[in-house]
Amino acid sequence: MEIRVLKYFLLVAREENITKAANLLHLTQPTLSRQLMQLEEELGVQLFRRSKHHIVLTEEGMLLRRRAEEIVALADKTRDDLQHREEQLSGTVAVGSGELQSTSFLTQLLTAFQEKNPLVSFAIYSGNSDNIKERIERGLLDVGLLQEPVDIAKYSFIRTPVREQWGVLVRDDSELAVKERVSPAELAAMPLILPERESIQHELFNRFGPYAEGLHITATGNLLYNLASLARASGGCVLTLNLDCNYEGLHFIPLAPALESNTVLVWKKTQTFSAAAAAMIAFSEKYISGIKRN
Repeated sequence: MEIRVLKYFLLVAREENITKAANLLHLTQPTLSRQLMQLEEELGVQLFRRSKHHIVLTEEGMLLRRRAEEIVALADKTRDDLQHREEQLSGTVAVGSGELQSTSFLTQLLTAFQEKNPLVSFAIYSGNSDNIKERIERGLLDVGLLQEPVDIAKYSFIRTPVREQWGVLVRDDSELAVKERVSPAELAAMPLILPERESIQHELFNRFGPYAEGLHITATGNLLYNLASLARASGGCVLTLNLDCNYEGLHFIPLAPALESNTVLVWKKTQTFSAAAAAMIAFSEKYISGIKRN
């Protein structure tokens, strides 16, 4: 399979129309159709169900789409890693981060590095720690900012100086909204919305102690904006980190006793990095170590 043909396939899958895709690629429709037929022959499967004006992916086509997106992304990243000017550091560093207070610290770090290396750019991926680890394993990310608890046995890492504070987002009209802090006992009878990561859920359940088995969990999710919208509509309480964000109609209350999490900046121990990524990792170690010493 050629990368070029996989890009053709992805565009056709997106447009669901060979003629439109051919126009965007500046190819003739017969030429593009022939490329797709040759791809199907090479793989020995049917990738599309065709009609006169519309095509849809078969199950095999949907599988190839997922794989092709990964292959093309990795090929593009490899090209970017290799194409840098010898006289001045350049290239793109792929960075993953979750929704964290530490993200503000990470952006300060990236900005400080970019001031010294203005030809280096960043490709930022947002997701939870599990998503980021998966993309690091596939070579799609160079470094990732992860929230603990997380298994980092396979990674080199440095712990950031930021502590993440846990609490709940509740509606302004909630009976809890007047409190300065909220306890597990007070939350036990409330409808709860939790982060989707199992390791985080286990840590939160431990905090609830004897109340854990009777909790009323109405939803889980990985993006706080969506969970906040659900809480606003349903009156549920979102167990979340304090991100210093304003959500209309909602109020953040810290947990009591206090619960905090650490974050770590990680990268694969065995990976060969581009010059830009290697320089950024070395800079990060010195930058964070310097902050901790001070």
